[in-house]
Amino acid sequence: FKKNKPFSFSRNTTSTAIPKFSTNLKYSFVAQRDANGRIKRSHSATYQFKVQTGYRHGRPGYVIDHIIPLKRGGCDCPSNLQWQTKAAAKAKDKIE
Repeated sequence: FKKNKPFSFSRNTTSTAIPKFSTNLKYSFVAQRDANGRIKRSHSATYQFKVQTGYRHGRPGYVIDHIIPLKRGGCDCPSNLQWQTKAAAKAKDKIE
């Protein structure tokens, strides 16, 4: 586990501290992790998303993707999920 600073504080002219968030964090400090260090996933959220979109058993040629990645603080909830083509998912994974 590599320790990265999630944010640093900078002082402005007033006495309040403004956090500056790093955009290159390797590990999420928001999401819960299992014993192996992987982000815990909610299977019920995925199932609820499938039911809401009408594809209870999955959608051929598509994968479920988080709009805001979990490692960037996105929630593991149906409102943060989307269907994404497999090709688009591979391209997105290269830049995330």
